[in-house]
Amino acid sequence: MSFGPAIRRPLVLAVANQKGGVGKTTTAVNLAAGLAIAGVRTALLDLDGQGSASATFRWESSTGEPRDAATMFARELPLTSVLLETHVPGLSLVPAGDSLAGIDAKLATSFGRERILARCVASVREGAPEAVVIDTAPYLGLVTLNALVAADYLVVPVSCEYLPMLGLRLLHRTLEDVRRRYGARAEVLGYLLTMYDRREAITVEVEGILRRTFGDLVFPQPARVDTRHKASPSHKKTIFEFEGPSGRGRSDYAALVEEVLRRLRQRGHHPGAPPPPSFG
Repeated sequence: MSFGPAIRRPLVLAVANQKGGVGKTTTAVNLAAGLAIAGVRTALLDLDGQGSASATFRWESSTGEPRDAATMFARELPLTSVLLETHVPGLSLVPAGDSLAGIDAKLATSFGRERILARCVASVREGAPEAVVIDTAPYLGLVTLNALVAADYLVVPVSCEYLPMLGLRLLHRTLEDVRRRYGARAEVLGYLLTMYDRREAITVEVEGILRRTFGDLVFPQPARVDTRHKASPSHKKTIFEFEGPSGRGRSDYAALVEEVLRRLRQRGHHPGAPPPPSFG
């Protein structure tokens, strides 16, 4: 299938952990919004069949054929053809779509099915984002596999509990397998400690294990426990809109965005334009 002239491929950041309930969607939503605030044209791609990331935003409804991730996969459309503008300037969205949960079975016999998303991203047209942030499902289906194959970098949320550590081990095995079998280039950009409460012994234990094991790959600022994280989506707001400048969640995710941009620059990527982001 020919998509016409292509332009520079966006940088793809997948937010992934093969364990649910670790703050993955919260991280994807606020990383994407924060990048847009920082001046990086960003698309949030919701690849979790529950559609929680999509529900956070107000967007312009499309007419005619649905513009969502399920349709993109089924018809192998360029990413830019299914983007919807959100209420956040500089941030577009590809919502999951009602049929995304069943798309794995529909694509099971498709040729090159593991690389469908990579082709959709590579074939973008005018108006393409500079960065794509993917909210992945917590299980390894075909859609999640596509996200890992298409990704340049992974941002891995790890909640301060025991079971997410097991999910982390599974993700590492999966990533090694994806690199070996499909030649994927994805590398971990960083691990984000979530649901962080220094008063709890398990938090101290999990942080110690992660920092000893992965060193500087662990983002310096954790995402602390904050009940407002849970409340902001019901108001159709990101944490940057829902909290004031001194808010705990806003401060933590602003630090994440700034550190992500710093690490990308270290690796030769320069999305957005100076000056550095301001979240005040």
